[in-house]
Amino acid sequence: MKYADMDAEALRATEQRVEQHLAALRGRNFQIDMTRGKPSAEQLDLTAEMMTIVGPDDCHGLDGTDYRNYGLGTGIPEAKALFAAYLEVPPDAVIVGGNSSLNLMYDALAGAVLYGVPGGDGPWRARAGLKFLCPVPGYDRHFLVCERLGLTMIPIEMTDEGPDMDHVEALVAEDAAIKGIWCVPKYSNPTGITYSDRVVDRLAAMKTAAADFRIMWDNAYAVHHLGDQRPVLRNIFEACAAKGTADRPLMFASTSKISYAGAGLAVMAASPANIRDAAAKMAVATIGPDKINQLRHVLFFRDMAGVHAHMDRHRALLAPKFAALDGALEGRLGGKGLAEWTKPEGGYFVSVDVLDGCATEAVRLAGEAGLALVPAGATFPYGRDPRDRNIRLAPTMLSLAEIDRAMDIFCISVERACVAKLRASEG
Repeated sequence: MKYADMDAEALRATEQRVEQHLAALRGRNFQIDMTRGKPSAEQLDLTAEMMTIVGPDDCHGLDGTDYRNYGLGTGIPEAKALFAAYLEVPPDAVIVGGNSSLNLMYDALAGAVLYGVPGGDGPWRARAGLKFLCPVPGYDRHFLVCERLGLTMIPIEMTDEGPDMDHVEALVAEDAAIKGIWCVPKYSNPTGITYSDRVVDRLAAMKTAAADFRIMWDNAYAVHHLGDQRPVLRNIFEACAAKGTADRPLMFASTSKISYAGAGLAVMAASPANIRDAAAKMAVATIGPDKINQLRHVLFFRDMAGVHAHMDRHRALLAPKFAALDGALEGRLGGKGLAEWTKPEGGYFVSVDVLDGCATEAVRLAGEAGLALVPAGATFPYGRDPRDRNIRLAPTMLSLAEIDRAMDIFCISVERACVAKLRASEG
Protein backbone atom coordinates (compact mmCIF):
# COMPACT_ATOMS: atom_id res chain seq x y z
CA MET A 1 0.00 0.00 0.00
CA LYS A 2 1.04 3.63 -0.34
CA TYR A 3 2.77 4.86 2.77
CA ALA A 4 0.78 8.08 2.73
CA ASP A 5 -2.32 5.97 3.42
CA MET A 6 -0.84 4.32 6.51
CA ASP A 7 -2.08 5.25 9.95
CA ALA A 8 0.30 6.44 12.66
CA GLU A 9 0.82 2.97 14.14
CA ALA A 10 1.68 1.42 10.79
CA LEU A 11 4.09 4.23 10.00
CA ARG A 12 5.81 3.79 13.36
CA ALA A 13 6.20 0.04 12.76
CA THR A 14 7.55 0.67 9.27
CA GLU A 15 10.03 3.20 10.61
CA GLN A 16 11.34 0.67 13.11
CA ARG A 17 11.66 -2.00 10.41
CA VAL A 18 13.59 0.17 7.96
CA GLU A 19 15.84 1.52 10.70
CA GLN A 20 16.79 -2.02 11.70
CA HIS A 21 17.53 -2.82 8.06
CA LEU A 22 19.71 0.28 7.73
CA ALA A 23 21.56 -0.55 10.92
CA ALA A 24 22.38 -3.99 9.56
CA LEU A 25 23.67 -2.46 6.31
CA ARG A 26 25.84 0.04 8.19
CA GLY A 27 27.52 -2.86 9.93
CA ARG A 28 28.61 -4.46 6.67
CA ASN A 29 31.13 -1.72 5.75
CA PHE A 30 30.10 -1.39 2.12
CA GLN A 31 31.99 1.07 -0.09
CA ILE A 32 30.05 1.60 -3.32
CA ASP A 33 30.42 4.70 -5.50
CA MET A 34 27.54 5.84 -7.75
CA THR A 35 28.51 9.51 -7.85
CA ARG A 36 29.50 9.81 -11.52
CA GLY A 37 28.52 8.25 -14.83
CA LYS A 38 31.79 6.46 -15.55
CA PRO A 39 32.33 3.61 -18.00
CA SER A 40 33.31 0.31 -16.44
CA ALA A 41 36.67 -1.38 -16.99
CA GLU A 42 34.91 -3.89 -19.27
CA GLN A 43 33.73 -1.03 -21.47
CA LEU A 44 37.21 0.48 -21.60
CA ASP A 45 38.61 -2.92 -22.55
CA LEU A 46 36.50 -2.87 -25.72
CA THR A 47 38.92 -0.30 -27.15
CA ALA A 48 42.13 -2.12 -26.22
CA GLU A 49 43.24 -2.40 -29.86
CA MET A 50 43.44 1.38 -30.03
CA MET A 51 46.54 1.30 -27.83
CA THR A 52 48.60 -0.37 -30.56
CA ILE A 53 46.78 0.55 -33.76
CA VAL A 54 49.26 3.35 -34.60
CA GLY A 55 52.90 2.35 -34.98
CA PRO A 56 56.05 4.32 -35.79
CA ASP A 57 55.45 3.91 -39.52
CA ASP A 58 51.73 4.85 -39.41
CA CYS A 59 51.87 8.46 -38.22
CA HIS A 60 50.97 10.22 -41.44
CA GLY A 61 47.76 11.46 -42.98
CA LEU A 62 46.40 10.50 -46.37
CA ASP A 63 48.15 13.53 -47.87
CA GLY A 64 51.47 12.63 -46.22
CA THR A 65 51.27 15.14 -43.35
CA ASP A 66 53.37 14.02 -40.38
CA TYR A 67 50.97 13.95 -37.44
CA ARG A 68 53.80 13.79 -34.92
CA ASN A 69 54.58 17.46 -35.54
CA TYR A 70 52.92 20.79 -34.81
CA GLY A 71 49.98 22.15 -36.73
CA LEU A 72 46.39 21.42 -37.75
CA GLY A 73 45.01 23.25 -34.74
CA THR A 74 41.38 22.37 -35.48
CA GLY A 75 42.01 18.66 -36.09
CA ILE A 76 43.15 16.26 -38.78
CA PRO A 77 40.97 15.94 -41.91
CA GLU A 78 40.24 12.25 -41.34
CA ALA A 79 38.89 12.91 -37.83
CA LYS A 80 36.84 15.86 -39.05
CA ALA A 81 35.23 13.65 -41.67
CA LEU A 82 34.37 10.95 -39.12
CA PHE A 83 32.82 13.36 -36.64
CA ALA A 84 31.07 15.34 -39.34
CA ALA A 85 29.16 12.13 -40.02
CA TYR A 86 28.66 11.64 -36.28
CA LEU A 87 27.10 15.11 -35.85
CA GLU A 88 25.51 15.23 -39.32
CA VAL A 89 27.28 18.43 -40.37
CA PRO A 90 29.81 19.33 -43.11
CA PRO A 91 33.47 18.51 -42.29
CA ASP A 92 34.44 22.19 -42.43
CA ALA A 93 31.95 22.84 -39.61
CA VAL A 94 33.96 20.63 -37.22
CA ILE A 95 36.74 21.26 -34.73
CA VAL A 96 38.34 18.16 -33.18
CA GLY A 97 40.11 18.93 -29.92
CA GLY A 98 41.56 17.07 -26.98
CA ASN A 99 39.78 14.54 -24.81
CA SER A 100 37.27 16.81 -23.03
CA SER A 101 34.11 18.28 -24.53
CA LEU A 102 33.59 20.09 -21.23
CA ASN A 103 36.89 21.85 -21.91
CA LEU A 104 35.61 22.96 -25.32
CA MET A 105 32.36 24.17 -23.77
CA TYR A 106 34.14 26.09 -21.04
CA ASP A 107 36.47 27.68 -23.59
CA ALA A 108 33.54 28.66 -25.80
CA LEU A 109 31.74 30.44 -22.97
CA ALA A 110 34.91 31.90 -21.45
CA GLY A 111 35.84 33.26 -24.88
CA ALA A 112 32.38 34.83 -25.20
CA VAL A 113 32.71 36.46 -21.81
CA LEU A 114 36.19 37.81 -22.53
CA TYR A 115 35.98 38.64 -26.23
CA GLY A 116 32.42 38.19 -27.47
CA VAL A 117 31.10 36.06 -30.33
CA PRO A 118 29.95 36.63 -33.93
CA GLY A 119 26.76 38.64 -34.10
CA GLY A 120 27.36 40.39 -30.79
CA ASP A 121 28.53 43.85 -29.86
CA GLY A 122 31.66 42.94 -27.95
CA PRO A 123 32.68 41.00 -24.84
CA TRP A 124 29.83 39.68 -22.75
CA ARG A 125 31.60 40.94 -19.64
CA ALA A 126 30.98 44.51 -20.79
CA ARG A 127 27.37 44.08 -19.72
CA ALA A 128 26.41 43.45 -16.10
CA GLY A 129 23.90 40.85 -14.97
CA LEU A 130 24.37 38.24 -17.68
CA LYS A 131 22.13 35.16 -17.42
CA PHE A 132 21.95 31.63 -18.78
CA LEU A 133 19.01 29.23 -19.00
CA CYS A 134 19.50 25.85 -17.35
CA PRO A 135 16.98 23.01 -17.90
CA VAL A 136 16.48 21.07 -14.67
CA PRO A 137 17.22 18.52 -13.55
CA GLY A 138 20.42 18.86 -15.52
CA TYR A 139 24.18 18.36 -15.63
CA ASP A 140 26.01 19.74 -12.63
CA ARG A 141 29.20 20.57 -14.53
CA HIS A 142 27.31 22.81 -16.93
CA PHE A 143 26.10 24.73 -13.93
CA LEU A 144 29.60 24.93 -12.49
CA VAL A 145 30.86 26.53 -15.73
CA CYS A 146 28.20 29.24 -15.47
CA GLU A 147 28.89 29.81 -11.81
CA ARG A 148 32.61 30.12 -12.43
CA LEU A 149 32.09 32.63 -15.25
CA GLY A 150 29.62 34.73 -13.28
CA LEU A 151 26.56 33.88 -15.39
CA THR A 152 23.38 33.95 -13.32
CA MET A 153 21.48 30.72 -13.88
CA ILE A 154 17.73 30.55 -14.48
CA PRO A 155 16.19 27.08 -13.98
CA ILE A 156 13.86 25.84 -16.73
CA GLU A 157 11.65 22.84 -16.00
CA MET A 158 12.09 19.82 -18.26
CA THR A 159 9.02 18.27 -19.85
CA ASP A 160 8.70 14.92 -21.62
CA GLU A 161 9.74 16.71 -24.85
CA GLY A 162 12.62 18.79 -23.52
CA PRO A 163 12.78 22.20 -21.81
CA ASP A 164 9.53 24.09 -21.21
CA MET A 165 9.59 26.15 -24.39
CA ASP A 166 6.77 28.47 -23.39
CA HIS A 167 8.94 29.60 -20.48
CA VAL A 168 12.09 29.74 -22.59
CA GLU A 169 10.51 31.79 -25.38
CA ALA A 170 8.93 34.25 -22.97
CA LEU A 171 12.23 34.89 -21.19
CA VAL A 172 14.58 35.20 -24.17
CA ALA A 173 12.25 37.47 -26.13
CA GLU A 174 12.29 40.16 -23.45
CA ASP A 175 15.70 40.01 -21.76
CA ALA A 176 18.87 40.76 -23.72
CA ALA A 177 20.95 39.78 -20.70
CA ILE A 178 20.00 36.12 -21.31
CA LYS A 179 22.85 34.90 -23.49
CA GLY A 180 22.15 31.23 -23.94
CA ILE A 181 20.75 27.88 -22.86
CA TRP A 182 22.32 24.54 -21.98
CA CYS A 183 20.89 21.51 -23.77
CA VAL A 184 21.66 17.79 -23.50
CA PRO A 185 19.27 16.93 -26.32
CA LYS A 186 19.47 13.14 -26.55
CA TYR A 187 19.10 10.86 -23.53
CA SER A 188 19.37 13.98 -21.41
CA ASN A 189 21.42 13.93 -18.21
CA PRO A 190 19.84 12.75 -15.91
CA THR A 191 16.28 12.23 -17.15
CA GLY A 192 17.01 10.35 -20.40
CA ILE A 193 14.65 12.56 -22.43
CA THR A 194 15.26 13.11 -26.14
CA TYR A 195 14.11 16.50 -27.38
CA SER A 196 11.11 16.39 -29.70
CA ASP A 197 11.19 17.82 -33.22
CA ARG A 198 8.86 20.56 -32.01
CA VAL A 199 11.26 21.65 -29.27
CA VAL A 200 14.23 21.70 -31.65
CA ASP A 201 12.29 23.78 -34.17
CA ARG A 202 11.18 26.24 -31.50
CA LEU A 203 14.75 26.64 -30.23
CA ALA A 204 15.87 27.40 -33.77
CA ALA A 205 13.07 29.83 -34.59
CA MET A 206 12.47 31.69 -31.32
CA LYS A 207 13.01 35.44 -31.13
CA THR A 208 15.80 36.44 -28.77
CA ALA A 209 16.49 39.89 -27.41
CA ALA A 210 20.21 39.04 -27.40
CA ALA A 211 21.50 38.99 -30.98
CA ASP A 212 24.37 36.75 -29.89
CA PHE A 213 22.25 34.17 -28.05
CA ARG A 214 23.87 30.72 -28.05
CA ILE A 215 22.48 27.20 -27.68
CA MET A 216 25.09 25.01 -25.95
CA TRP A 217 24.10 21.72 -27.62
CA ASP A 218 25.91 19.06 -25.58
CA ASN A 219 25.03 15.91 -27.52
CA ALA A 220 27.00 13.68 -25.17
CA TYR A 221 24.90 10.53 -25.62
CA ALA A 222 24.09 10.58 -29.33
CA VAL A 223 24.85 6.86 -29.89
CA HIS A 224 24.50 5.56 -26.34
CA HIS A 225 21.45 3.36 -26.79
CA LEU A 226 20.17 0.86 -24.24
CA GLY A 227 17.28 -0.70 -26.15
CA ASP A 228 15.81 -1.33 -29.56
CA GLN A 229 13.90 1.97 -29.56
CA ARG A 230 16.33 4.56 -30.91
CA PRO A 231 14.75 8.01 -31.14
CA VAL A 232 15.93 10.29 -33.93
CA LEU A 233 16.98 13.76 -32.84
CA ARG A 234 16.21 16.57 -35.25
CA ASN A 235 19.37 18.23 -36.60
CA ILE A 236 19.74 21.58 -34.79
CA PHE A 237 22.44 22.71 -37.25
CA GLU A 238 20.05 22.36 -40.19
CA ALA A 239 17.04 23.67 -38.26
CA CYS A 240 18.82 26.88 -37.34
CA ALA A 241 20.20 27.37 -40.83
CA ALA A 242 16.67 27.07 -42.21
CA LYS A 243 15.38 29.70 -39.74
CA GLY A 244 18.16 32.22 -40.34
CA THR A 245 19.80 31.57 -36.97
CA ALA A 246 22.82 29.58 -38.18
CA ASP A 247 25.17 31.14 -35.63
CA ARG A 248 22.93 30.16 -32.70
CA PRO A 249 23.97 26.53 -31.97
CA LEU A 250 27.35 25.40 -30.71
CA MET A 251 27.30 21.60 -30.93
CA PHE A 252 29.51 19.38 -28.78
CA ALA A 253 30.23 15.67 -28.47
CA SER A 254 33.02 13.40 -27.33
CA THR A 255 34.14 9.78 -27.26
CA SER A 256 34.63 9.86 -23.49
CA LYS A 257 32.01 7.12 -23.08
CA ILE A 258 32.81 5.49 -26.42
CA SER A 259 36.57 4.92 -26.40
CA TYR A 260 38.47 6.11 -23.31
CA ALA A 261 37.04 8.47 -20.70
CA GLY A 262 40.43 10.03 -20.11
CA ALA A 263 41.92 9.72 -23.59
CA GLY A 264 39.10 10.17 -26.09
CA LEU A 265 38.30 12.97 -28.49
CA ALA A 266 36.13 16.05 -28.08
CA VAL A 267 34.32 17.72 -30.97
CA MET A 268 32.67 21.05 -31.62
CA ALA A 269 30.53 21.86 -34.65
CA ALA A 270 29.11 25.25 -35.61
CA SER A 271 28.49 27.76 -38.38
CA PRO A 272 31.41 29.08 -40.47
CA ALA A 273 31.48 32.33 -38.48
CA ASN A 274 31.59 30.48 -35.17
CA ILE A 275 34.27 28.07 -36.40
CA ARG A 276 36.49 30.95 -37.56
CA ASP A 277 35.99 32.68 -34.22
CA ALA A 278 36.74 29.55 -32.17
CA ALA A 279 39.79 28.65 -34.28
CA ALA A 280 41.26 32.13 -33.84
CA LYS A 281 40.84 31.93 -30.08
CA MET A 282 42.28 28.41 -29.93
CA ALA A 283 45.32 29.42 -31.97
CA VAL A 284 46.48 31.62 -29.11
CA ALA A 285 46.35 28.73 -26.64
CA THR A 286 47.73 25.79 -28.65
CA ILE A 287 49.90 24.97 -31.63
CA GLY A 288 47.94 21.80 -32.25
CA PRO A 289 46.05 18.96 -30.58
CA ASP A 290 47.14 15.35 -30.09
CA LYS A 291 46.87 14.31 -33.72
CA ILE A 292 48.16 10.79 -33.07
CA ASN A 293 45.21 10.17 -30.78
CA GLN A 294 42.88 11.51 -33.44
CA LEU A 295 44.45 9.10 -35.92
CA ARG A 296 44.02 6.21 -33.47
CA HIS A 297 40.30 6.87 -33.31
CA VAL A 298 39.95 7.12 -37.08
CA LEU A 299 41.82 3.87 -37.68
CA PHE A 300 39.87 2.07 -34.95
CA PHE A 301 36.32 3.19 -35.83
CA ARG A 302 36.86 3.94 -39.55
CA ASP A 303 33.29 5.19 -40.10
CA MET A 304 29.88 5.51 -38.45
CA ALA A 305 29.12 1.84 -39.08
CA GLY A 306 32.16 1.06 -36.95
CA VAL A 307 30.98 3.45 -34.22
CA HIS A 308 27.52 1.88 -34.12
CA ALA A 309 28.93 -1.65 -34.03
CA HIS A 310 31.19 -0.66 -31.16
CA MET A 311 28.31 0.91 -29.25
CA ASP A 312 26.30 -2.29 -29.65
CA ARG A 313 29.04 -3.94 -27.59
CA HIS A 314 28.68 -1.20 -24.97
CA ARG A 315 24.95 -1.74 -24.97
CA ALA A 316 25.39 -5.46 -24.28
CA LEU A 317 27.30 -4.56 -21.12
CA LEU A 318 25.08 -1.69 -19.96
CA ALA A 319 21.53 -2.78 -20.71
CA PRO A 320 21.51 -5.55 -18.04
CA LYS A 321 22.72 -3.04 -15.45
CA PHE A 322 19.92 -0.60 -16.15
CA ALA A 323 17.43 -3.46 -16.16
CA ALA A 324 18.74 -4.64 -12.79
CA LEU A 325 18.52 -1.14 -11.35
CA ASP A 326 14.96 -0.67 -12.60
CA GLY A 327 13.94 -4.08 -11.31
CA ALA A 328 15.33 -3.25 -7.88
CA LEU A 329 13.53 0.07 -7.75
CA GLU A 330 10.27 -1.57 -8.82
CA GLY A 331 10.66 -4.43 -6.39
CA ARG A 332 11.65 -2.34 -3.40
CA LEU A 333 9.83 0.97 -3.94
CA GLY A 334 7.09 0.18 -6.44
CA GLY A 335 3.57 0.88 -5.24
CA LYS A 336 4.66 2.62 -2.05
CA GLY A 337 4.12 6.17 -3.31
CA LEU A 338 7.58 7.24 -2.17
CA ALA A 339 9.41 7.68 -5.47
CA GLU A 340 9.11 7.94 -9.23
CA TRP A 341 11.95 7.20 -11.62
CA THR A 342 12.83 7.32 -15.29
CA LYS A 343 13.22 4.32 -17.58
CA PRO A 344 15.74 5.67 -20.10
CA GLU A 345 16.19 4.29 -23.60
CA GLY A 346 19.81 5.43 -23.57
CA GLY A 347 22.42 7.49 -21.81
CA TYR A 348 24.10 6.91 -18.47
CA PHE A 349 21.65 7.82 -15.72
CA VAL A 350 18.37 7.15 -13.99
CA SER A 351 16.64 10.14 -12.40
CA VAL A 352 14.68 9.47 -9.21
CA ASP A 353 12.20 11.87 -7.62
CA VAL A 354 11.39 11.04 -3.99
CA LEU A 355 8.87 12.77 -1.76
CA ASP A 356 9.46 16.51 -1.45
CA GLY A 357 11.94 17.37 1.25
CA CYS A 358 13.48 13.87 1.41
CA ALA A 359 16.34 13.72 -1.12
CA THR A 360 19.04 15.25 1.08
CA GLU A 361 18.23 12.94 3.97
CA ALA A 362 18.04 9.86 1.73
CA VAL A 363 21.49 10.63 0.27
CA ARG A 364 22.90 11.18 3.77
CA LEU A 365 21.50 7.88 5.04
CA ALA A 366 22.81 6.03 2.00
CA GLY A 367 26.26 7.49 2.60
CA GLU A 368 26.24 6.27 6.18
CA ALA A 369 25.48 2.77 4.91
CA GLY A 370 28.34 2.85 2.39
CA LEU A 371 26.72 4.09 -0.83
CA ALA A 372 28.19 7.32 -2.21
CA LEU A 373 25.75 9.31 -4.35
CA VAL A 374 26.01 12.70 -6.03
CA PRO A 375 24.76 15.29 -3.49
CA ALA A 376 21.05 15.99 -3.55
CA GLY A 377 20.54 19.23 -5.44
CA ALA A 378 23.52 18.67 -7.74
CA THR A 379 21.18 18.46 -10.73
CA PHE A 380 20.05 22.05 -10.12
CA PRO A 381 21.89 25.40 -10.39
CA TYR A 382 23.87 26.31 -7.27
CA GLY A 383 23.13 22.84 -5.87
CA ARG A 384 19.67 23.90 -4.75
CA ASP A 385 16.71 21.71 -5.64
CA PRO A 386 13.74 23.81 -4.45
CA ARG A 387 11.71 20.69 -3.76
CA ASP A 388 14.63 18.61 -2.42
CA ARG A 389 13.44 15.53 -4.27
CA ASN A 390 15.75 14.68 -7.21
CA ILE A 391 18.53 12.08 -6.99
CA ARG A 392 20.67 10.94 -9.92
CA LEU A 393 21.74 7.29 -10.08
CA ALA A 394 24.70 6.15 -12.19
CA PRO A 395 24.91 2.34 -12.49
CA THR A 396 27.40 2.03 -15.36
CA MET A 397 30.62 1.43 -13.44
CA LEU A 398 29.19 -1.16 -11.04
CA SER A 399 28.86 -4.92 -11.43
CA LEU A 400 25.41 -6.50 -11.25
CA ALA A 401 26.18 -7.71 -7.73
CA GLU A 402 27.22 -4.21 -6.70
CA ILE A 403 24.06 -2.75 -8.22
CA ASP A 404 21.96 -5.14 -6.12
CA ARG A 405 23.77 -4.10 -2.94
CA ALA A 406 23.65 -0.42 -3.91
CA MET A 407 19.92 -0.50 -4.56
CA ASP A 408 19.27 -2.29 -1.29
CA ILE A 409 20.98 0.61 0.47
CA PHE A 410 19.37 3.27 -1.71
CA CYS A 411 15.82 2.01 -1.46
CA ILE A 412 15.86 1.47 2.30
CA SER A 413 17.41 4.94 2.70
CA VAL A 414 14.59 6.45 0.64
CA GLU A 415 12.06 4.56 2.74
CA ARG A 416 13.63 5.77 5.98
CA ALA A 417 13.77 9.40 4.87
CA CYS A 418 10.23 9.39 3.51
CA VAL A 419 8.68 7.59 6.48
CA ALA A 420 10.28 10.13 8.81
CA LYS A 421 8.82 12.93 6.68
CA LEU A 422 5.35 11.35 6.72
CA ARG A 423 5.46 10.80 10.46
CA ALA A 424 6.50 14.40 11.01
CA SER A 425 3.59 15.58 8.88
CA GLU A 426 1.25 13.49 11.03
CA GLY A 427 2.25 15.71 13.96
